[in-house]
Amino acid sequence: PAASAARAGGLFEEGRGVGGCSGEKASYGLSLCAECGLGSALHATGGGRLVAVAVTDPAGGDLSCCGRCRQLLFEAGGPGLLVNERPMREWLPGAFGPEDLA
Repeated sequence: PAASAARAGGLFEEGRGVGGCSGEKASYGLSLCAECGLGSALHATGGGRLVAVAVTDPAGGDLSCCGRCRQLLFEAGGPGLLVNERPMREWLPGAFGPEDLA
């Protein structure tokens, strides 16, 4: 059986919300983080800029995002995006974003 699923919920600038959950597998490489599920839902529902995200365990306790998910969230909301009430610039200092590709 899979481990308990993490959950992620995000809020867009215009007030719309989006959610995602992890899809954990026995083979870790096939697992899907809650933040990735949130990112997929973001694109599937028309995109937008995230302003706040909460990532929690099933009991509602805050979880720390991995580096891959921090990058995904940074690109969806920028350095001011709040993740578990802390700005993304604290989670991923000196981040490389889309504006660096120009």
